[in-house]
Amino acid sequence: MELRATTRTLELAEAFGIARGSRTNQTVVQVELEHEGVVGRGEASAVYYRGESVDAVVDFLTTTAPPLVGDDPFALEAIEERLEDIEGVTGGRSALDGALHDWIGKRLGVPLWRLLGLSPVAPHTSFTIGIDTVEGTRERVRRARAFRALKVKVGGAEDLERLEAVREEAPDAAIRVDANEGWTLDGARELMPELIGLNVEFVEQPFPAADIESFDALKEVHPRVPVIVDEGCQNLADVAPAAAYADGINVKLAKSGGVREAVRMIHAARALGLHVMLGCMVESQLGISQAAQLAQLADHVDLDGHLLLSHQPFTGLGLRDGRLVLADAPGLGVEPTTTTMEGTDGR
Repeated sequence: MELRATTRTLELAEAFGIARGSRTNQTVVQVELEHEGVVGRGEASAVYYRGESVDAVVDFLTTTAPPLVGDDPFALEAIEERLEDIEGVTGGRSALDGALHDWIGKRLGVPLWRLLGLSPVAPHTSFTIGIDTVEGTRERVRRARAFRALKVKVGGAEDLERLEAVREEAPDAAIRVDANEGWTLDGARELMPELIGLNVEFVEQPFPAADIESFDALKEVHPRVPVIVDEGCQNLADVAPAAAYADGINVKLAKSGGVREAVRMIHAARALGLHVMLGCMVESQLGISQAAQLAQLADHVDLDGHLLLSHQPFTGLGLRDGRLVLADAPGLGVEPTTTTMEGTDGR
């Protein structure tokens, strides 16, 4: 079995601002796993807010992972067990997991969603409105009229004015608010009546992940909109604790390490009465397609990372009426638009 990894810089169509800052590109790690003449592909971002780096992920995939993967791509449980204790590379494990599932689907001639016993029909995905001026926000919302749900990044002095502008421009859209740990408890308490008045669906990660005291205090505010945890819920072990202070979790493959752990998280959340949101990092259709295979299991879908890009290095994941359309092709159903994985740092 041959494992190849490369980094690729994805250019954004416009600057993307969140509470932590703004960027114009995203570097991802892409993987090719070749065995018995079949090539499986996967992709993920390094989870930067957990201290992961692209270099560490590439080193993991090119040095540490190959001998641990073994020679049987079907042995997913054993592979996962051999890799689970390696810290700081969940993004790398997710990319490898995607390549393994893509390989298996291609080897069997079956789409991954079918292998998982699921449907290709997904809930409407939200489209993200990055932090901008009020007028800039209005223009972004006008360009996103095709989407029935908008996720608005907040964490600045003009949060309320921007949300009011979003509601004015999109009176019928579901509005979801993502603070990326950028709010204070006093600010959240003050904004809560306004969020209710604007019919905001939920607020995602208002406080730093470690500030459970603020989450507990906000839970006592009535009425309030539901709270979804993202940065504070990485894997299965975090789901039950999150149920004590939040209303739902945001499951991302780059955080969980791949499809199998994500499915465990989703079922655990269901058992605990939590809402399930399926999210993503800024990734190409390759990375997004890995999560999209699970979309039927989620209450809310936020899989728009590829829609923020200026060009598409992969193709096969469709979009119709604001819903992702999964391909009927084997594996993940996406293929590169060029004949090779061209990156900035092939290894």
